[in-house]
Parts: sequence; structure tokens; C-alpha cells
Amino acid sequence: MGHPVHSCALILDMQGIHLRLIVRFLSLPVLVWVFSANGVGQTTPPEGPAPQSSQSSANAPSEFGQARKLMQQGKLDDAIVELQTLETSAPATKGLALELGTAFYKKSDFPKAIEYLKKATAADPANGEAIQLLGLSYYLGGHPADAIPLLEKVQGWYSRANVDASYILGVCYIQTKDYEQARKAFGKMFDVPPDSAASYLFTARMLFRQEYDPVAEEYAQKAAALDPKLPLAHFLLGELYVYKSRIPEAIAEFQKELAINPANAATYYKLADAYSRIQKYEDAERLLQRSIWLDASSTGPYILMGKVLEKKGEFELAVRALKRAASMDPNNPTAHHLLGLAYRDMGKKEEAESELKLGQELQARQDAHP
Repeated sequence: MGHPVHSCALILDMQGIHLRLIVRFLSLPVLVWVFSANGVGQTTPPEGPAPQSSQSSANAPSEFGQARKLMQQGKLDDAIVELQTLETSAPATKGLALELGTAFYKKSDFPKAIEYLKKATAADPANGEAIQLLGLSYYLGGHPADAIPLLEKVQGWYSRANVDASYILGVCYIQTKDYEQARKAFGKMFDVPPDSAASYLFTARMLFRQEYDPVAEEYAQKAAALDPKLPLAHFLLGELYVYKSRIPEAIAEFQKELAINPANAATYYKLADAYSRIQKYEDAERLLQRSIWLDASSTGPYILMGKVLEKKGEFELAVRALKRAASMDPNNPTAHHLLGLAYRDMGKKEEAESELKLGQELQARQDAHP
């Protein structure tokens, strides 16, 4: 999980005279996509064949048309009442159990979803959508072992599931500590051989996301050993070591990544972060400038640049970098908080109070809606 990424040649006049940007556009693939906290939020499926889908609202049986419209409008409780009324008057209606299971799935009421989806699969054992939704309900309900045999049967993507079952299957294998099967699942998902360096790297990334750090480190090291020039293997190891506060090892891995992949803006940014943690601010600033030259679309390097410049006492330049970050992402609490600190260091009390207050408000809003 691609999205547009800007590369940028940035000239920062250290006397604060000018800031000049020359921008051109690139496109980089996105390797992973994001799921909502409850598993049923908006997601972006991977590129590839169109997802398999059940009957749409346009050609749905007349009995379910109104309920599906209500679900599309987010009125899940009303849709459930509509379907349960039908269940009372005509319990033998074909497909009713799947409709109710889908409604409860979308509501994140997974025990009720499982109840109805089990009925749907019993009534129609060949219904791939019902099997997939039942497997996903088991997973999201905290039962990955029960989800695995169902998701193994149907690894496509159905529109009403809102997530890609192949990804969830791999995560289920991780959660049940079947790392070999997880590697095979992710290898298949990304169309690479299961024993390849790329397969180990993809699995290491997923393991890291699931906070299986020791195994993630082992798999990332395996990927780098199988293919010493594989891009992003050393990058992932560097991220792991930063996360574990093993900064010298992280720096060594990011430097190895740059030797392989010298045009990766994110590596300069992460290496700068590592240097900033051991107070090597000159090195961090130099690397952040390179990151920004290569990618002017990311707020992270601008925020870190502002923090580094503030530590160096270059408050005007810090403000300039942080204002840039805040303009790119107005709802970023860190940018506003650091901007407030920089203003305070400059003796600009009103601006400092305004930015610090805004940063607190944005942070509270994020905490209320994680």
C-alpha cells in the first residue's frame, strides 16, 4: 500500500534569507494498506483483479433492498431491525442469515455475526462470501485459530468484507505462531516465492507491525542474508533497532541501506532520527536536508528538522521548518507543539501560547478518536 511522493531539491540558506523548492513528481508503490482499529473501517485493497462481490443493492432480492440501503447509509441498527422483522415473519427466506451476519459484522458485533454466518454456511456450504465473513468474524472476535481453516478456503476479496482476507490469514498465522505458514501466505499475497528473500522481508515487516519483534529481527536478518542487496531489508533492521533503543546498531543498518539504496528519502530521515537521539545534531541536519531534497511531501523530516534546529538554538529556521510541516498537515499536534516551543525560545509569548494550546487540543482530539 501507490500514492504520489514528491522529490524535492531544497536549498536552505542557514542565514534565513531564502527557501527555494524545485519539485518534481514520482510514484512509489505502497506495500501495505491500513485497517481501522475495529477491522471494519475504510480500507484500500491492493491493485489487481476486481474483487469478487455478492449481489449489489441494485439487484438484491426485494426483501433485502431496504436493509442494504440502510447499511450503506451507516444505519446499521435500523438495518438489523428491518432484517429481524423479516426473520420473524419469514424465517426461511433464502440468504437472510448472510444478510444478518453481514449487518452484525459491520456493526462489529462479532459473536452475533458468527451466530448468523454459521447458519449461512450450513445452509450453503459453497458460499464463499459467507465463509470469508465467518472467518473474519472469528479473527476480529479474537479467535484466529478458528479463522484459519475458513480463510484458507477463500483467500479472495469480497466487497462486503472491507478487508483483504489474504492479509488477515497471514496475521492469523502470526498470532498462532505458525511463522512458516505466515511467510507462505505473505509470499503468495505479494506474488513472490515463499522461500525468497522478499518473502522473508514482507513477513518481517508484518511481524514488526504485530509487535513480534524477536521473530521480525530474525526474518529481516534472513532476508538480508539471502539477498545482501535487497532494498529495505537493512532499513527494517534499522527501524527495529531504533525501536529497541539500540542506536549504534540502527545507525550501522541505515548506513548499509544507503549503500544499497542511496535515493531512499526515508532512510536519510530515519538515520537522522537515530543521530538526533545521541545528540549528533549536525549529522542529523545534514541527513534531513537530503531527505527533504528527495521527498518534499512528508511532514516527518520537516518536524524533525525543526526539533534539531531548535536544539541547536537556530530558532528562526526551526520555526520556518515547523510552519512548513504545520501547513502540510494542519492537524498534526507534534508540529504545533514544537512550533510553540520554538516561539517560546524566541520570546514570542502570544504565538507560543497559541501554538501550544492548539497542539494540546489536536492531541486530545486524536486521543479521543484513536
